[in-house]
Amino acid sequence: MLRRLPALVASLALLAVPSPSLGDSMLVTGNHTAGASASLDFRIVIPPVMRVMENSHPLQLTAGADGALSAEQRLVVLSNMKRGFCVTLRLAAPGVDRWQLHAPGASGVSLSPVDDGYRVCSTRPGRYTLVLQHQFGVNTPGTQALHWPVQTDISAI
Repeated sequence: MLRRLPALVASLALLAVPSPSLGDSMLVTGNHTAGASASLDFRIVIPPVMRVMENSHPLQLTAGADGALSAEQRLVVLSNMKRGFCVTLRLAAPGVDRWQLHAPGASGVSLSPVDDGYRVCSTRPGRYTLVLQHQFGVNTPGTQALHWPVQTDISAI
């Protein structure tokens, strides 16, 4: 029996050492909820954006042969606002009258006159490139040049 004692002690010692496969297993009894169960709730918030990417127009208008002043304005607006945006164009220079504005080929926007200018609106998010054709009359005869007379304001709907 004494000769088998070292072998028995060695066998018991091997049983006491944990096996690598036992680290992945777990015995759960009853209604115990210990473990790695969890739920994740992701929420992605996209901030509202309304940005004028480009507003190019001539700095100065020169009269044509008929005495009228005309110019083209390129306006690029990017918006992710759900209800859209409006751009209000107003005369900001005295001495200008008979203003007409056209937006040929503008899709997804509406152009309407307001008391002191025009309003261009879109009711959907997106990127809009507007080419606006302005024609101005001047109430002072002999005016050959004029600084850009239009103020552009943008607002969310």
